[in-house]
Amino acid sequence: MLSRLWFGFFLAAAVAALSRWLVGGDPGVFAAIVAALFDMADLSVKVLLLLFGTLALWLGFLRIAEQAGLVDKLAWLLGPLFARLMPGVPRGHPAIGLVTLNFAANALGLDNAATPIGLRAMRELQTLNPSEDTASNAQILFLVLNASSLTLLPVTVFVYRAQAGAHDPTLVFLPTLLAHFCANLTGLLSVAYMQRLKLRDPVVLAWLLGGGLLLGGFVALLTSLTAAALASLSGLLGNLMLFGVILLFLCAGAYKRVPLFESFIDGAKQGFDVAKDLLPYLVAMLCAVGVLRASGALDFALDGIRWAATHAGLDTRFVDALPTALVKPFSGSAARAMLIETMHHSGVDSFPALLAATIQGSTETTFYVVAVYYGAVGIRRVRHTIGCALLADLAGVLASIGVCYWFFG
Repeated sequence: MLSRLWFGFFLAAAVAALSRWLVGGDPGVFAAIVAALFDMADLSVKVLLLLFGTLALWLGFLRIAEQAGLVDKLAWLLGPLFARLMPGVPRGHPAIGLVTLNFAANALGLDNAATPIGLRAMRELQTLNPSEDTASNAQILFLVLNASSLTLLPVTVFVYRAQAGAHDPTLVFLPTLLAHFCANLTGLLSVAYMQRLKLRDPVVLAWLLGGGLLLGGFVALLTSLTAAALASLSGLLGNLMLFGVILLFLCAGAYKRVPLFESFIDGAKQGFDVAKDLLPYLVAMLCAVGVLRASGALDFALDGIRWAATHAGLDTRFVDALPTALVKPFSGSAARAMLIETMHHSGVDSFPALLAATIQGSTETTFYVVAVYYGAVGIRRVRHTIGCALLADLAGVLASIGVCYWFFG
């Protein structure tokens, strides 16, 4: 699946480039494609250098948490739920605790913590995988939920809107929350269908309904705050939780008489081992994405959507926000650039800008996540991962469009 998809990116880029040259008279497109190849190769190395430090830091703290027994306790607590969602993972296995920590870090927008913990979780799941290069059911569920965006507080989106001069930077909070809930639910349901998981099990329903009630209460609390208070709480909550987790790990380790410094160094060394295997996967995926963008293939897709919407008699305002949606599965930095350009061109509080901000906060960089997480364990056959993850992305985009017409239309 991944090989065909990767080849498809280059093939689509070739078709688009030939069209721009033969029909549009733009021979410079090939120079742009070649430049994109080298730019993306360079970017892959820069991304990897950032990951080296981040992975070493968080896997060091995580090693302390493991030796203090925190991960095992978390795995024991959630054992009944994951026994239904990941039946191939034994109860109490460390992967369950790591998966939970990763989801919690993602929900709070702690990307720097979520990725290292997630990579460690993927490696633990790989120890249960009977195949060295084919994704297991548990790995697919874990990755699809990661790729469907789990962030409850899209702080970076608020920051971009504030920098652009928005009167209420947090105006898109509720639309984003609703849209990414649709993406999460679609991701879960699609994987459950493919793997024949029984979501109507009483234990699963109890956890899902309980989580839904807690989320509803949290949303009700946040909606009672002013815009300034919500923005302040968003930043405080993320930083407080990040440092609080570190202190929890250290205090638990000290209580259990764990050799803190030695354990941190041991975990940090594992971070280097994880990171060094990622470069080939990053180069392969980012270069394919760069070629696709430079060829103009995404522009052709956007023009086709606008033409179809016009002929169907639909309101076409949503099309101006779709550049963010089209590039988000491929590149987070490109999606941010598209969001900023939309806010600048259409106005920060215009419908296209509000929709683009909602899409940015409710979708994920699917192909980057696939390359990093599967690359860390050498998975090449991803089975139904891409299909389920892209379906979740599509649900997030469609929900964003519907919710924004509801809120701002």
